[in-house]
Amino acid sequence: MAGTLQGRRIAILATDGVEQVELTQPRDAVTAEGARTEIISLSEGDFRAMNSDIEPADTFAADTTAAKASASDYDALIMPGGTVNADRLRADPDVVRFVQDIFKAGKPVGVICHGPWALVEADLVRGRTLTSYPSLRTDIRNAGGNIVDQEVVCDQGLVSSRNPDDLPAFCAKIVEEFAEGKHEVHHEGATA
Repeated sequence: MAGTLQGRRIAILATDGVEQVELTQPRDAVTAEGARTEIISLSEGDFRAMNSDIEPADTFAADTTAAKASASDYDALIMPGGTVNADRLRADPDVVRFVQDIFKAGKPVGVICHGPWALVEADLVRGRTLTSYPSLRTDIRNAGGNIVDQEVVCDQGLVSSRNPDDLPAFCAKIVEEFAEGKHEVHHEGATA
């Protein structure tokens, strides 16, 4: 059965502490439309997801590491949240480089909850409109982003949502944006 994302290869950035439902629901939404997903993590092997940031959930296997990943191998990127996951990812220079390369190539990105922390670290929110979990909003504003409190926001291929309650709208929008493909590269803030 061919879907709207047939033949697309989508990266999912995740490590220990990822909010499980923010990894699984978007992954399932894009694979249902024919995409192939690969999990990029900080190290090889398994990592532990969480439910509501505090309850241990399932383990997932990394397909590759951020150090080995190349943006040219993927058509789009999903960045789930989870406080610990997002904090670990933003501190990794290979993750920052990978995310910057995805944006430079104009590839669509879906980010939810605490996921935007890596975008802040990579200086990729300047001049963009997005939403996030409330505790990140000051960080995004301070990094030059425009914050709105909406279920799902799309700005030139960057899809963002606030929390797991927004997953139905988030998943529908990333499928739509990932089907559209590359967007014009956003240059504002490139001289930061």
